[in-house]
Amino acid sequence: MANGFFITFEGGEGAGKSTQIKRLAERLRAKKYDVLVTREPGGSPGAEAVRHVLLSGAAESFGPKMEALLFAAARSDHVEQVIRPAVERGAIVLCDRFIDSSRVYQGATGGLEPIFIDTLQRVAINGMVPNLTLILDIDPEEGLRRATARRNPGETPDRFEKETLAIHQQRRDAYLAIAKAEPRRCVVIDASGDADTVEHSVTDAVFAMLDKAKLAKTNHKATA
Repeated sequence: MANGFFITFEGGEGAGKSTQIKRLAERLRAKKYDVLVTREPGGSPGAEAVRHVLLSGAAESFGPKMEALLFAAARSDHVEQVIRPAVERGAIVLCDRFIDSSRVYQGATGGLEPIFIDTLQRVAINGMVPNLTLILDIDPEEGLRRATARRNPGETPDRFEKETLAIHQQRRDAYLAIAKAEPRRCVVIDASGDADTVEHSVTDAVFAMLDKAKLAKTNHKATA
């Protein structure tokens, strides 16, 4: 993890993760950073094959434990084939969802024990913990309205979008609990505003982290 940076975006449906990742990537590339944008489930050929199974709901009948295992298998392939090599070459990796989604979707609202989720994820990521996680926080009702508005005509909600408002609220609460428990890694971003306002908050958080890393590296060289 010493060479590059690994930044994950988390949040409920319609929070605007994809939009903000795209905008941040443009900002970083304008400053000559090497940037890789990826997503979960998916991101590598093997993981993309699993993505369709998960989001179509084909695995839903097998229960949350099977879904968690499939997510973990896809994540392991994603980490080893895409994320780790990019970080090791010095790139900034921006990932739409990662381990916290499993904690929230299969753990908090799927009913799986935290020890099972944590053990599974420890194996799946093999030490590839994000340097920074941005949790885009939005009222679930507004998020679902946005998710509905962005769908193409005739396109149906995916496996997770179609669930009840109460479940989406549980997920929001779970994300905020993760942020409270891990404040050094997680930053909560108010995603209720317009895209430009949210972008400002996102870039402030990311560039503050990068500046801190540069300062630490400079101080290390000075004392070496």
